[in-house]
Amino acid sequence: MAKILMVVAPKDYRDEELFIPKEIFENEGHQVVIASTKIGALTGVRGGRITSELLLSDIITDDYDAVVFVGGGGSKVLFNNPQAIRIAQEMNARHKVVAAICIAPVILANAGVLKNKQATVFNSEIKALKSKGAKYTPQGVAADGNIITGDSPENAGLFAKKICELLKK
Repeated sequence: MAKILMVVAPKDYRDEELFIPKEIFENEGHQVVIASTKIGALTGVRGGRITSELLLSDIITDDYDAVVFVGGGGSKVLFNNPQAIRIAQEMNARHKVVAAICIAPVILANAGVLKNKQATVFNSEIKALKSKGAKYTPQGVAADGNIITGDSPENAGLFAKKICELLKK
């Protein structure tokens, strides 16, 4: 099965956007690795806790089949993070699954991987996506080639299922 890298903000990530996809991935038999800007305890906006195993700077993208950027207000610290940008660009260049949910698609937009791609994002960041050349769609989950984006915690399950479908191809 696939090895999935989930990139999580050190605090204020959206719990549902981490834990729902993670559970779906693991139930499908995929291995999930949690990475952040720090190693150790990460805290969600709703009090969820998870442990980061790796620093973004230590990620070797060849080791993964997919990357998922988890949303929530805390993910703003990753919008222009050079390592998050590098990971998105390298995974995309290798035609691996590149996914982001809520406001995290801004990371993908800033990495240049959404240019001329159908993508969705939480309402507050529509302009940011469009300004980087993404073709915004109001769908809850959008898939375009190897890129999958989701717009909100309500669509976390569908988002994860789309990622699993793409990994089967």
